[in-house]
Amino acid sequence: MPEYLERLEEFGGLPVFDFPDSPGDAACADTIPADAGSVAWRIAGSGFEVEVPWPEHFARFCEHVDTTRVRAFVVGNWADLSDGEPETSDLVVEAMVAARAKFPALRSLFLGDIEPEENEISWIKQGPVAELLGAFPELTEFVVRGSEELSFAPIRHERLEKLTMQSGGLPGEVVRGIGAGDFPALTHLDLWLGTPDYLGDTIIPDLAPILAGDRLPSLKHLALRNSVIQDEICAALAAAPVVARLETLDVSMGTLTDTGAAALLAGQPLTHLRTLDMHHNYLSPEMCARLRETLEPGVFLDLDPDDADSFIDDGEVHRYVSISE
Repeated sequence: MPEYLERLEEFGGLPVFDFPDSPGDAACADTIPADAGSVAWRIAGSGFEVEVPWPEHFARFCEHVDTTRVRAFVVGNWADLSDGEPETSDLVVEAMVAARAKFPALRSLFLGDIEPEENEISWIKQGPVAELLGAFPELTEFVVRGSEELSFAPIRHERLEKLTMQSGGLPGEVVRGIGAGDFPALTHLDLWLGTPDYLGDTIIPDLAPILAGDRLPSLKHLALRNSVIQDEICAALAAAPVVARLETLDVSMGTLTDTGAAALLAGQPLTHLRTLDMHHNYLSPEMCARLRETLEPGVFLDLDPDDADSFIDDGEVHRYVSISE
């Protein structure tokens, strides 16, 4: 399992601590950190059956922890898969929005820290997650995993610095919603675009506002990755205005071939970059040598093919993104 789909051990620069199911028990109470600002708190069910409903678990957390000092919060599994259709993250969003006044120090929020053993990434049911940004105007980092039923209404957020959408397929409607938002402080944008097999129907025009960068004046690190249209993305990046002010460009985890790499090299200069991440690729040794000759040593290149795999069926080559189901 890729390490970025394992349960978080650190978030927001803090170690992750799992809030216990029974905080009133003496044994549990003794383990709860005295300083609520010293850890990233995680509330999660476990496995396919969630014994304590997430809103109830969250209410206990608010009762036993000084939430005014909480700086980082991780939402784990909320959906009970043991009986019928799993719930969306609406129940989480509603509970957190209602409690927003109790979290004045909250800066980092992760929605969906769920392992494949609990629920596959493309089966995680989300909802209108931008409501959380509206409720927490001081957030500087927001990460969402999963894209089923996900929506993202355009929003202006003055403080957000890092926005990450992890998915096996990110709907074009969500990408357009992000692109139509205003994020004057955003320095990091990371989108896992995925495959149409799992709702990833994003096309290049959906990315146009991001590529222009007008609404992202502080952007320094851009990742448009894990995509079956990685070659087309690279061709669009070749002339994208936003690239000229980036420090890091990430086109990894997708189906990148020599066609996309050649298009990127044929466009605007890339020598100002600190890092160009292309890991998990389908590049030839000749193209890798060309990239190194053109960009190294000034640019750090990650050209590791990783676990990229393909097969041929009736003369057609089939390639895979790193994360899909």
